[in-house]
Amino acid sequence: MATDWLGSIVSINCGESLGVYQGRVSAVDQVSQTISLTRPFHNGVKCLVPEVTFRAGDITELKILEIPGPGDSRQCGDQQHSEMGIPGVGCQVGPSQNGNGKTLKKPMSSSAPQNIPRRTDMKNQDIIISPQQQCSKSYMDRHVETLTQSKGFRRRHNSWSSSSRHPNQVTPKKSGLKNGQMKNKDDECFGDDIDEIPDTDFDFEGNLALFDKAAVFEEIETYERRSGTRSRGTPNEKPARYRHDENILESEPIVYRRIVVPQNANKEFCTDSGLVVPCVSYELHKKLLSVAERHGLTLERRLEMTGVCASQMALSLLGGPNRLNPKNVHQRPTVALLCGPHVKGAQGISCGRHLSNHDVHVILFLPNFVKMLESITNELNLFSKTQGQQVSSVKDLPDTPVDLVINCLDCHENAFLRDQPWYKAVVDWANQNRAPVLSIDPPISEMELGIDAKWSLALGLPLPLGERAGRVYLCDIGIPQKVFQEVGINYHSPFGCKFVIPLHST
Repeated sequence: MATDWLGSIVSINCGESLGVYQGRVSAVDQVSQTISLTRPFHNGVKCLVPEVTFRAGDITELKILEIPGPGDSRQCGDQQHSEMGIPGVGCQVGPSQNGNGKTLKKPMSSSAPQNIPRRTDMKNQDIIISPQQQCSKSYMDRHVETLTQSKGFRRRHNSWSSSSRHPNQVTPKKSGLKNGQMKNKDDECFGDDIDEIPDTDFDFEGNLALFDKAAVFEEIETYERRSGTRSRGTPNEKPARYRHDENILESEPIVYRRIVVPQNANKEFCTDSGLVVPCVSYELHKKLLSVAERHGLTLERRLEMTGVCASQMALSLLGGPNRLNPKNVHQRPTVALLCGPHVKGAQGISCGRHLSNHDVHVILFLPNFVKMLESITNELNLFSKTQGQQVSSVKDLPDTPVDLVINCLDCHENAFLRDQPWYKAVVDWANQNRAPVLSIDPPISEMELGIDAKWSLALGLPLPLGERAGRVYLCDIGIPQKVFQEVGINYHSPFGCKFVIPLHST
């Protein structure tokens, strides 16, 4: 009779001290009153030993969860269950009168549980439990609580879905499946073998220590050296990195001294890219302009080019697009333009005309003379057609600081103008106004300047300017390269894509 229960899956409760065991019955000894389980689980966790044996005195409650049917179909009642799972309705065994053995009681077939639809949403549907299930509800609660409190409990797929299921729970029916197969979605997703769950945690630190990083990289570098994968340099060398404005193609060495003057320059400048720009004497500079005028670069063209370049530099100093835009009409900049009765003054008037065309408030100071140069007269006629203001007295200049002062008072030849009262008065006004000063084509360093400039703009090639000239800029006035060669200057343009470039002292 005892052999009839071999292969059954049972749940043995041994009290609070030993806990609950589950497994398949492998042996039943009526003489010694013992029962053995194979592949046992203790409180929901797989045991390390393949088989355990219990005495009748240690068993508090025994429940048969699954009885093997004919052909090892593993059926109990009318329901099918997977191996080592906790099926719905089982067969209970209660203690006998003498306390030494257990008497088996088979379930009543008259109260079979009703079939219910498969529950797919725990929140929207409920499962109906049969009367036989109600008697085991307290056991289910105690069983789940024991599992969650046991050491080593892992809420993973099979250990949760199998060992924590109510022993008398009816497996819900699932509708709408292909070919009418009654499958559980949880089993489809988490239905791996429970034996594959590891009993111990993975040792990350110990496993990482087995990886020799230095040896692996050395092996990779050795392979690359032998196979010639790295054709540039050794493996330890870092590849050269280039900026977006650098040429990655090999080219000829850069020649930074592209401008050579016939006389040794006593002062040199350099551009932002490192090109050397030597200074020239006033005599050589005057000769260069004379030859250019003979070839067609007339004074009017030179004045126009100088005015454009000087106005572009002045607009940048005034703030550029951040200051000069339609939304800042209330911040219209004011420029005081100080000009003398010579060609340098005509260059300043041309600059003032272009500034006024760009919505800059220009105040032009020019002393009254009986006879003016033709170039000045022509520039004044054009300036009068703008919104600029022309004054001839220092009293008409602004009392408040202006945004910029452009100095065109000094001349290379007419040094006697410095002794004129109007010149001294204008110099005093400029020094007291506290506005930054831009000088256009200032005289050479031997001549003393009355106004200290913050910036100076040279034409074509720079003159040897002194410290009071401030930072020197160079503008391109359109002199052809062969004109430079005619006066003995080996010239290569240092401007690049710009017409005004800064110069740095070497």
